[in-house]
Amino acid sequence: MQDNKKITAPDKETFYKIMLVKLEGLLSSESDWLANISNAAALLYNNMDDINWAGFYLIKEGELVLGPFQGKTACTRIKIGKGVCGTAVEQKAVQLVPDVHLFPGHIACDCASNSEIVVPIIKDNVIYGVLDIDSPIKDRFDSIDAKYLEMFAAKLNKYINWSLGSQGLPT
Repeated sequence: MQDNKKITAPDKETFYKIMLVKLEGLLSSESDWLANISNAAALLYNNMDDINWAGFYLIKEGELVLGPFQGKTACTRIKIGKGVCGTAVEQKAVQLVPDVHLFPGHIACDCASNSEIVVPIIKDNVIYGVLDIDSPIKDRFDSIDAKYLEMFAAKLNKYINWSLGSQGLPT
């Protein structure tokens, strides 16, 4: 049985350290990639304050395709280089966007979103997709979020074989 209590912590860094321990517990006991990223999205969505969407886009046939997420329905496909997610892939870098309305070419899947952080999932120099988190609050995300969400993606990489083409992911 999983511990589904919301994470409480005295500060943001402690919060993320606890979240990484919880993620490790979820990932280490399961080998299925889909189950793992589904639980990862739920872990983020149910524990982070002031967010309205958390999930994954995975590269498939040269574009980002919607993966497991929590929140309102989302854009299904995003071209590489387009919007915040596509830019994260193109630049292979975290995109920390304090006001999405000022981001050139922002794709508004949910008009309630005002800030966004996107972390590319890169393993062995291959990008497999992105972790995307949206907030209705401007300036919701900062360098601490970026640091620990990159660690979150690294933890996913430790347990997930992203190159399982027969299971629907890119080869």
